[in-house]
Amino acid sequence: MSAVLGNLLDLLTLEPVGTDRYLGQTQDLGFGNLFGGHVLGQALVAASNSCVGRNVHSLHAYFIRAGNPKLPIDYQVDRIRDGGSFSVRRVTALQNDAPILIMSTSFQVQEHGFEHQAEMPDVAPPESLVSELDKARSVKDLIPARVREQFTCDRPIEIRQIDPVNPFKPVKKAPVRYAWFRTVGAMPDDPTLNKCLLTYASDFGLLGTCMRPHGVTFYQPDMMTASLDHAMWFYGDFRMDDWLLYASDSPVAGHGRGFNRGNIFTRDGRLVACVTQEGLFRQLAEGRETRTSQG
Repeated sequence: MSAVLGNLLDLLTLEPVGTDRYLGQTQDLGFGNLFGGHVLGQALVAASNSCVGRNVHSLHAYFIRAGNPKLPIDYQVDRIRDGGSFSVRRVTALQNDAPILIMSTSFQVQEHGFEHQAEMPDVAPPESLVSELDKARSVKDLIPARVREQFTCDRPIEIRQIDPVNPFKPVKKAPVRYAWFRTVGAMPDDPTLNKCLLTYASDFGLLGTCMRPHGVTFYQPDMMTASLDHAMWFYGDFRMDDWLLYASDSPVAGHGRGFNRGNIFTRDGRLVACVTQEGLFRQLAEGRETRTSQG
C-alpha cells in the first residue's frame, strides 16, 4: 500500500471517545477550508461502527458550516431505529461544539429482489487519459503559490477526466462530466471501508459539473463555491483499487445554486452507487476574492 493511501485510510480510522462518540483527525487539501468529502467519509465510518452486520444503502447529509482543517472533528451517533430489515443512524459532526455536518444513514440486511440499471456510458478507457495530478504538475507555475504544494503532491486517489475544462482558460461545455478514478494502491477487502472511501471521493469534482456550461472554474479568484448537501445510494460491492467511472450531469442551476447528480460504475459496467449534490456557486463583484469552502 502506498504511503499516501495509508495516510488516508488512517484518517478513516476514528478514535472512540465515549458511547457512540468518535474523534476524527483532519487534513488540509488546499481548498481553504476542510474538504467536504473528508467529513462525509468519516461520518459514515462513525455510523457504520454502530451498525455491524448490516450494509449501508443510503446517506443524506447537510453541510452546516465550513470545517477547519486544523481542528479535529467530534462525531456523535444517535441510534434512531433498528427494525427487522433496516437500521437508521444520525451523525452530527462538530468542531468547537458547533455542528459542521448532519447526516442520516440507513443500513439494510442482505436482501434479493428485482434488478435493473442504467447502461454505462461509452467513453474512452482510463489508459488513454492523463491523470489530473500529471496535468497539475505540468502547469504548476500557474497554480497560486499558497496551494501549489497541495495541488501537486502525491495523492491517494488518481482521477482521469474525459474532456476536462481548462481551469485557467475555461470555455463553455455541456453540463456533463465523466471521470475515471481509483486508489493508487491496493485496498483491504472490507466492503464497508471501500464504501466509506467512495463517499470521501464522491465529493471530488461533482460541483464542477454545474459550472461547465457557464465557463467558470474553482480556480477563478472571484468564484465562491461550497457543497450544500450530499446524498448517496449504494447498490453493490466494489473495490476502490479498480477503475470506477463517475458519470455526472447537472439538469438545473439558479439562485446561486447548482444541482448535480452522478452514477458510479465499475469497469465491467455495474452501477454500484448514485450521488446527488446541490452546491453554491457565485461570481463575486469585481475586486472581491474568495476561495472554495468545500470540495
